[in-house]
Order: sequence, then structure tokens, then C-alpha cells
Amino acid sequence: MTTSLLLLAGLLGAALVLRRQLGRARLQQVIFESDTPAGRSFDLALLAAIVLSVLVVGLETDAGLHRQFGTQFRVLEVLFSVLFSFEYLLRLLCSPQPLRYARSFLGIVDFLSSIPTLAALGATGSQPLAVIRIVRLLRVFRILKLGNYLQEAQTLRNALIASRRKILVFLLTMVTLVVIIGALMYVIEGPASGFTSIPVGIYWAVVTITTVGYGDVAPITPLGRITASVVMLLGYSIIAVPTGMITAELSQASRSAAALPSKPCGRCGQSHHARGARFCHQCGQSLIGAS
Repeated sequence: MTTSLLLLAGLLGAALVLRRQLGRARLQQVIFESDTPAGRSFDLALLAAIVLSVLVVGLETDAGLHRQFGTQFRVLEVLFSVLFSFEYLLRLLCSPQPLRYARSFLGIVDFLSSIPTLAALGATGSQPLAVIRIVRLLRVFRILKLGNYLQEAQTLRNALIASRRKILVFLLTMVTLVVIIGALMYVIEGPASGFTSIPVGIYWAVVTITTVGYGDVAPITPLGRITASVVMLLGYSIIAVPTGMITAELSQASRSAAALPSKPCGRCGQSHHARGARFCHQCGQSLIGAS
């Protein structure tokens, strides 16, 4: 723990020196902006390091590889932890609003994937914390100019929010249904068939009604098999219910997004047009060059 604190203090000092040498504005441009060659190179290098660090953590969980390359994996994890902690400190020091960055989604992810991992270097079982770094790959949307896809994600989010009450009612109905089915199968089959309790029956009902079917618990009596067949057929019909809910809301959200305020018509002032429209649907005026 003392070594980790000393290492963090050293990284903070190095970050302060680098900010003084490059200047806060220049450092901010490299770290936060991807439009410049330096900023783009920095972000691409960061993404490569994130992928490699997650790959190392995943490979380390294999017992055979850990026995053979355990020391190398440990060294690489220390290096990646130092690198990402240094990068996080640089972001704090050059950000125009450090607190706002620290409390943002990516700021929290940056913190969790760097400082705690570095501070827990001496603790066992702390390596899986580094898997959080995979979330940092979300920066690829900004780097590769995929911002338009975020609008589609917002449409999907709006559809899910709009259908949340219907989905909640559906889930409550499903919970009630699997409890009833589980209790019924416990009464029909009993411990002799593996249904040793109502919770086991509920587990079987969930596995069956979702069409997963592990097969670790199965009915053996004729009545139990008939009931199981009904539950299986019920499961196929139930799967379509939430899909239909979300599809309907997604269609509505897409239509709403297509009618968002756009460039106003120069003749009538209408500002709600279909996405990509070239002429006003109100008066027919060309929208090209309208202001």
C-alpha cells in the first residue's frame, strides 16, 4: 500500500512537470481533442493500450497461462496501471473543469480503471478491476466520428423509456406466473423427480418458460410432462410480448425523431421536416440554402 501511494505521488509530480513544460492548453488539445493529428494519435494509442490491457487480464485468468507467464502478466499489469493512472491525472490537471470531468460517466470509468487498480497492486484478486477498462473503448465514437450513431442509440433509449411501464407489468406477470408454475410442479412431481422445494420448481419454470432448458431438473410423471409441454408452448408465445412492445415504441420514437426541429423554411417558417427533406412540406419552398 505504501509503495502504491509513493508511486501515485511520483506520477502526480511527473504530470505536473509535463503540464508545466507543454502548457495546459497544449496538453488539453492533445488529450481531449481528436481533431488534431496529435490528439488523434494519442487517442488511438490509448485505445490500443486499453485493448492490450484487457487482453492481458483475460489471459491471466487461464490457469495454464498463469503458471507459465504469471510474472510477465504481473509486470504488464503494473505497467498498464501506471500508464492509465498517469493519463487520468493528466486529464484532471489539464481539464478546464476538473470536477465536471471527474463526475462525468467517462471520468468515473477512467478513475475506476486506473487509480484503484494501481492502489490495489499488492492485494490478491484485484486484477479483474482492470476489465472496467473495456468500457473506455466508448471513446472510439468520438475518435472515429461515429457521433451519428449516438442519435440512433438515443432513439432506442427513448423507446425503452416509453415502454418501461408495459415491460414492468409484463415482468410482474411473469414473476407471478413462474411462482404458480413452480409451486404446481412441486406438488405434481415432488422430491422423487428432483423438485425438492418450491424454489427448485420456480427455477425449473424460469428455465423452461424462457426456452433455455438445462435439463438438470425434469418431470417424469405423465401429468408433469403434460404441464411441462404447456409451459414450453407458453414460453414461445411469451417471448414475442416484450419484443412487440419495444418494436412499437421504437417505431413511434423513430417517427418522432424524423420530425425534430430542422432548418426553418424561408417562406413560411415551418421548422419540422422529415430528415433529409429538400423541400418544405408546408409550402413547397426549397430548403437548400434556407436560413
